[in-house]
Amino acid sequence: MNPNVQRELIPRDDTLRLIAAFDDMKVKLLDAAEQWRLLDGTGHMPAAPSYAELIQHAADAQSLARDVVQFTADFAQTAHSTNRDGSAVLARLSTASTMACFAAPYFAETAETALSLRRSSRPADRQQLEHRMVIDHATGRAYLRRTSESLRDAAKELSNHLDFHRFFPAPSQRESPAPPPPKPSTRHR
Repeated sequence: MNPNVQRELIPRDDTLRLIAAFDDMKVKLLDAAEQWRLLDGTGHMPAAPSYAELIQHAADAQSLARDVVQFTADFAQTAHSTNRDGSAVLARLSTASTMACFAAPYFAETAETALSLRRSSRPADRQQLEHRMVIDHATGRAYLRRTSESLRDAAKELSNHLDFHRFFPAPSQRESPAPPPPKPSTRHR
């Protein structure tokens, strides 16, 4: 077995743990993107969008982004982040971090616009603010979906890496190296 290639392998248990963590976070992001709605069931803006609900979307998006950035920072500090497969995973995580960090401000803008909407008296102004809210909220949700896709891609990179493990199986207890040959006896007969 080539020792250089062996050193490049991310330990199987670490790889499986990372894949599970990325998959869990991916599901959380997709759930948030699906559940956080601005429009009602008929596709219309509520007469008085809830600022409290919309600012909670921003807070929750910020929390999700913090988790994604922490995944990225933790992985970047491992020795494996510098090898070929680890660098590919890190690139996907970096994209996920960027996308996640972009989401929260759009939800915050939506909430801020909801407050402006309450003070708006002219129909043209109100319509412009509603359009802006719809676009900002949809953009925030799109960033959550893109973050999820980047995490999915990072997990795929790790899954491909797991396939590589098959070519370099870890030695089992029974396959331990042969004992060293006995030392020559210094006793003469």
